[in-house]
Amino acid sequence: MKKNIASARINIESSQLLKELNDSLPFDKELYKEDIIGSLAHSKMLYAQGIISKDDYEKIQKGLNELLDEIESGKVVLDGKDEDIHMAIERLLTQKIGDAAKRVHTARSRNDQVATDFRLYVLNNNKEIARLLVELINSFIKIAKDNIDTLLPGMTHLQHAQPINFAYHMLAYANMFKRDYERFISSYERNNISPLGCAALAGTPHPINRDLTSKELGFREPSINCLDTVSDRDFALEILFNIATMMMHISRLSEELILWSTSEFKFITLSDKHATGSSIMPQKKNPDIPELLRGKTGRTYGNLISLLTVMKGLPLAYNKDTQEDKEGVFDSVKTAKLSLMVLKEMIDEMQVNRENMEKACKIGHLSATDLADYLVKNMNMPFRDAYYLVGDIVNKAEELGKDISELSYDELKSIDNRFKEDAIEVLNIENSMNARDSFGGTSKKSTKKQIEYFEQWIQNQDI
Repeated sequence: MKKNIASARINIESSQLLKELNDSLPFDKELYKEDIIGSLAHSKMLYAQGIISKDDYEKIQKGLNELLDEIESGKVVLDGKDEDIHMAIERLLTQKIGDAAKRVHTARSRNDQVATDFRLYVLNNNKEIARLLVELINSFIKIAKDNIDTLLPGMTHLQHAQPINFAYHMLAYANMFKRDYERFISSYERNNISPLGCAALAGTPHPINRDLTSKELGFREPSINCLDTVSDRDFALEILFNIATMMMHISRLSEELILWSTSEFKFITLSDKHATGSSIMPQKKNPDIPELLRGKTGRTYGNLISLLTVMKGLPLAYNKDTQEDKEGVFDSVKTAKLSLMVLKEMIDEMQVNRENMEKACKIGHLSATDLADYLVKNMNMPFRDAYYLVGDIVNKAEELGKDISELSYDELKSIDNRFKEDAIEVLNIENSMNARDSFGGTSKKSTKKQIEYFEQWIQNQDI
């Protein structure tokens, strides 16, 4: 009877339906490079510890390196003949070098092998996504430097609230994505430990050296409890959470870009490279990129919830349920990297319509709070009394068909003769923006300090 290559216990071929449910090569072949790198490190350690001979070691090393080149060049195609990437690599190596290949799996299990492969993949992509985030943040800083003088209506509840500058608004997103960057780097540092050598769940009786393989693979150190390590997927959950949070920030930005590009706002114009037309309405220019980014956020949420659900009821140690850990991560990583690259390109090439932003600042009485603050400072008026008086002034401006910033001194005095001429100055939109000079505020001075902070921060990142 034909033996199942992955098991000495099973004596008949698996049901075809079981194979379709069980086999993971169609998606875990993504880990071919990590699997080969892990086997190179493992065989090096086996030789150093006297567990395999020099001749076998040299054959294994040569065969694995050749196999890596052949897969990357397309000479070898990973098809559906094998249960998973680990068995595929072992089979191909055996065909290439013979019995020496059968020694590679000494002192390890597919449990620690897949944990090592998958962790390497996740760690590498933590750093790659972090690098792309720095590039995106740099784009926001460049826009900010060009728009310190560009007035913009700051909003709450999507209603005009107080005047800010466009640079300040872009810096808000720079701060969001900086937090994302810090999460990916923190996850990298926390999860940079090696599972290799944990074997099935309890370690191995062979005299292995886990410090050697850990160093060889670029991990900080080996894990200290094998039972936990082979079943741990926190590192995968973390990258899924980090990506979902980052995509939420991208979606919020996308929503604003969609609004700002409408005829109602006209704050920005997206490049024709990043928009599409309508099949029926020849005048249309649709903001497809931000719409797609907003939509793709949902799939990253789904991938996170899916793996959380898989892990919630699993006993120690490894269970086959965790085969469901990879497809969602592969999908979210691909989505995250593509999203960051296309978003940066779109941001770099969008046009900022300064005049329209500044016109919008004359709608909604943005300097009303400044007048209330003036009354508190200069007339010793309790803020709540000042608040209601300015409300009356706003109503008067509405009756006159004016924004509060356009009222004359005589119109102010007609409401309350205690006003002095300098009250008109606080109603000026630019003065209102620059008055907010507290730390983290929107004044030009404060905005410039924030830009300088980010320029220095970017220089200090070594990704």
